[in-house]
Amino acid sequence: MTAEIDRLDPEAGRLLFARECRFVAGATNEEILPPTTLPEVAFAGRSNVGKSSLVNALTGRNTLARVSHTPGRTQQINFFDLGERLMLVDLPGFGFAKVSKTQVRSWTDLIFRYLRGRPTLRRVCLLADARHGLKEVDREFMEQLDEAAVSYQLVLTKTDKLKPPELAARRADIAREIAGHVGAHPEIVATSAHAGLGIPELRAHLAALAEPAPIQ
Repeated sequence: MTAEIDRLDPEAGRLLFARECRFVAGATNEEILPPTTLPEVAFAGRSNVGKSSLVNALTGRNTLARVSHTPGRTQQINFFDLGERLMLVDLPGFGFAKVSKTQVRSWTDLIFRYLRGRPTLRRVCLLADARHGLKEVDREFMEQLDEAAVSYQLVLTKTDKLKPPELAARRADIAREIAGHVGAHPEIVATSAHAGLGIPELRAHLAALAEPAPIQ
């Protein structure tokens, strides 16, 4: 384990994500966003980058978030209450999607109204496919998050598809790039929902943002 995950307490992450996680609401417009009652962590990324698979891997529930190989399947902002301590928010994918340009613009507007106006939002986990690294659409999204003063953390997905030297080089490239972004968390988490890689580390990061555990 790294010093970072030791400092963050992986056991706290394990205990948090062992709690019940339930679907709360799906919002297709700003007016029906659920009340802000818990700290929130949002998952964002290009269409088909693996957001729903990662949410399922974190919670250990294979059907919590719908997984699809069709880009653009997540068509609303989905909220999941994790043990009444943290709200997990699955955002529609940005960039390419097999839907109309009008629908893509509508999703994009909704995402940024949510990001700018949510006082309980603690962090955005910005997912990037480790095989491809950051794309221009990711860089544009990062600039918008910087401007909105939203904290975000890069999470690499599908890392089991790369050999260790390739993954190390990819992480180093991204680390150099995000160093110039004011909203970016310095720690990059490398994950694989399929192989379980990096899941305990990401759980530990997110547990540090949750409501404190109740005293027994």
